[in-house]
Amino acid sequence: MIYSTATVPVNPENETRLTRKQVWKGLELKARDARLFLPPGLCTRCDVTEESKTHFVRDATIAGADLREIITLEPQSKVTFFQASGPREGAIVNELFEDDDGMLQLRFYCYIGLRGQKPNGPEERAEQARFDSDAGYKSALLSTLKRTRELLAAGQL
Repeated sequence: MIYSTATVPVNPENETRLTRKQVWKGLELKARDARLFLPPGLCTRCDVTEESKTHFVRDATIAGADLREIITLEPQSKVTFFQASGPREGAIVNELFEDDDGMLQLRFYCYIGLRGQKPNGPEERAEQARFDSDAGYKSALLSTLKRTRELLAAGQL
């Protein structure tokens, strides 16, 4: 199994300040259409195919892999992506919270496995290393905040 976590401050120095409400809107938009937030061409399809009061389902093609995710939203707090089909199984979470100093933080964490691969095998170890690297999910959090600021500046948030 792969467990990874990363946390970044929402409002580092020299950046446009974002409120919890603005970051939440960005997270919700990302959950509904990853194409708005991922590098061009990485996500070629992202459609909400079912919706209820408690969750929605999105079918997407990301990095060439077709996947289905059941997504739950805890307003102003947490987005959880349950991997229903695709290369991974488990859950990926984006969470907004205040640290002990009252500063707004954005955290990623996941507990997943790779379907059809040996547990803790070379594929999972490589995925773990990728998630934990500087180009992994910490980078994804930073790019989510950057894109949220761009949408805010363009009046689209």
